[in-house]
Amino acid sequence: MAYNPNIHNRRSIRLKGYDYSQAGLYFITICCKDRECFFGKILNNEMILNDAGKMVDFEWLELPKRFANIKLHEYIVMPNHFHAILEIVEATLVVVSNDDNAQNDNVVEKGHPQGVDPAVDTMVKTLGDMVGAFQSITTVKYIKWCKNKKLETIQ
Repeated sequence: MAYNPNIHNRRSIRLKGYDYSQAGLYFITICCKDRECFFGKILNNEMILNDAGKMVDFEWLELPKRFANIKLHEYIVMPNHFHAILEIVEATLVVVSNDDNAQNDNVVEKGHPQGVDPAVDTMVKTLGDMVGAFQSITTVKYIKWCKNKKLETIQ
């Protein structure tokens, strides 16, 4: 469904024209659909993660394997939402020249995470790309988990 300001009351708090792929610290909040408590509950002032909450926790910690130019800071999984601070770091890749006569064998290219072959992924990833990937991964895994649980109870 296309965005319709008459029925959709959501407003973006993103800065118009801001480059969300540039280095910096970003505070992220992701809410569950209909604010349902999918991730666990709070007991005695302590967050108790259920299986879905543990999966979200695990997948968040795996995100730097997908995006090598990020650093994860503080985060917390709550019953119906998730808060995190993600840092996009300026990444470089040292490329060794094949020319034996080159004066400087190390050429630094901006825009490629250290250790990542620039031929593999030269696209600049934005904060939205990273959050979108995290949401997609966790949603797909949750749906698969629910289907498997349903199958287990039927059998």
